[in-house]
Amino acid sequence: MKDLRRYLALKYIQYLVLSSSNAVSTLLGLLGSAYTMILLQSAKVSSKSTAVLISSLAQTDILVFLSLVSEVVLGSFGAGVSPAASALARILLMANTHVSCVLLSCVAFEAYLITFLPSKSRPLRTVRNARLISRVIWMLVAAECALFLVDDHLRASGASAPSRGPLGLLFQLSSTAAALLRSLSYILGILLRIINVYIYYKIFFSMSPR
Repeated sequence: MKDLRRYLALKYIQYLVLSSSNAVSTLLGLLGSAYTMILLQSAKVSSKSTAVLISSLAQTDILVFLSLVSEVVLGSFGAGVSPAASALARILLMANTHVSCVLLSCVAFEAYLITFLPSKSRPLRTVRNARLISRVIWMLVAAECALFLVDDHLRASGASAPSRGPLGLLFQLSSTAAALLRSLSYILGILLRIINVYIYYKIFFSMSPR
């Protein structure tokens, strides 16, 4: 449907074109996700793997809403807000961005399969596989966020964190893993942008009149 294609275009601009989010793109994304979730409940939209991925993409904006609510609530308490509480709002936005970028790449890859390998890829492009992929993405990002929350807590605790023994080793491993994951997240973000541009470049020229 045209509305779903417009929604995907909006999300690609929001997450894979713009260097950072802003109030306008965030508001449009929230409104688009709310409309898409309602639209996907319609009987006119067939239950296909692409629809499942788009539905999961729309649901990620719930994290943005929760982050905005938490910022309003935390702001009402002024300076008494704990660093861990403010870090939670930031990590919710990060989770939204990471899940959205990966899901958008999955939609792009599925479009590539539909365009170039329609028959061979049909057994892979099932609703069950799409739901499984969505769950795995959510679980991996949730684990990433948990690691960052632990690392932020350890940084906030500072000298109170043990430096020796098993707990000290665990804290050091956690900090190292978080730093490595932050670096990988940046690299993967750039890589996903390149892959998406390449996929849609191939699709566009394959469908253009020769």
